[in-house]
Amino acid sequence: MQRKDFIDVKRIVIKLGTNVLRNEDGEVAVSRIYSFIEDISKLIKNGKEVIVVTSGAVGLGKKKLNLDSTDGDGIKQACAAVGQSRLMSYYEAGFAGFDIPVAQILLTEDDFSMRHRYLSLRTTLNKLIELGVVPIINQNDTVSTIELNDMLSGMQVCFSDNDKLSALVASELDADLLILLSDIDGLYNANPKENPEAEFIREVECVNDEILGLGSGASDGGRGGMKTKLEAAKLVTRFGGKVLIANGKVPYVINKIFSAEEIGTMFVPSNENLSGKKRWIGYATNIRGKLIVNSGAKNAIIDRCTSLLPIGIIEVINDFKQGEVVSICDESGVEFARGMVNYDSNECSKIAGAHSDSILEILGYKNYDAVITRDNITNLD
Repeated sequence: MQRKDFIDVKRIVIKLGTNVLRNEDGEVAVSRIYSFIEDISKLIKNGKEVIVVTSGAVGLGKKKLNLDSTDGDGIKQACAAVGQSRLMSYYEAGFAGFDIPVAQILLTEDDFSMRHRYLSLRTTLNKLIELGVVPIINQNDTVSTIELNDMLSGMQVCFSDNDKLSALVASELDADLLILLSDIDGLYNANPKENPEAEFIREVECVNDEILGLGSGASDGGRGGMKTKLEAAKLVTRFGGKVLIANGKVPYVINKIFSAEEIGTMFVPSNENLSGKKRWIGYATNIRGKLIVNSGAKNAIIDRCTSLLPIGIIEVINDFKQGEVVSICDESGVEFARGMVNYDSNECSKIAGAHSDSILEILGYKNYDAVITRDNITNLD
């Protein structure tokens, strides 16, 4: 895809990573933050709609409190509480210079996983954009307790870093482009820090298993890494959006991107264009339960997009309620789809392996022939 076509967009989500918001000493990179604000203000003046997803609160709080580590009960939450207000003060002051109002939005996993809150959040964000406000979004580390709660340790959370959060925001708002700015130039076919002959990849047409395999862990000070960025790119391109991973330390990088300079790695949208409901089922919910299915059920779901019938279920794992979203896994335990169940875990255990005609006899009632109907299943591949 040509750069001029790639940047021909209206609604943009820009994610700013921890390491582009601070300098080598861990202090706020004030001039860089204001350069981002200047570039974003220019986009808005040119008729673009921009949403900012920002990291940095924990790191700034850690520096302010003179801590060497955020390990320990409540330390990260305390650092986030101290750092968030400091972080927002820079955005408010910077955008005020261009007469652009901002709004602070702090989100937890439940804001996406609970569908009524998910839809309410979308309404609020769209209204802010309509009013000419730039939403400044961050994970609410101060109150998020997922990683502190042993009872929820087996849960698959919908996001645990701002790369995935930015992808969920882009999905929720039907953004045309997600820009992920960190301290890396983009995607290489090998780790450039370990292999000096690693080749830079300018464009990715499909985020498949081979591309996902090029991801690596988090950089110092951040929770994401190339792996989480590639996972974010897979989600956004599946609903028809574009993604760019670029180096936020390049001076005035946002302006250069929208001047069609060859910066970063482009991820072009697929033709799949998942519906809003399918996106929510597949990517925006916390997952507690699992259904292990046989090969016949797996092939039917993947190849023919069928419903999941009870006869295809081998095992039910963990407790869940009717209407919740669960993982659908093959006999090796590999997750390949997710779906919203018509029966709770106890009912699923009773009818697993049975024909649909037997549900009434087994349960004494019958709501659906399928445990999960086809419209409520999202394939993950």
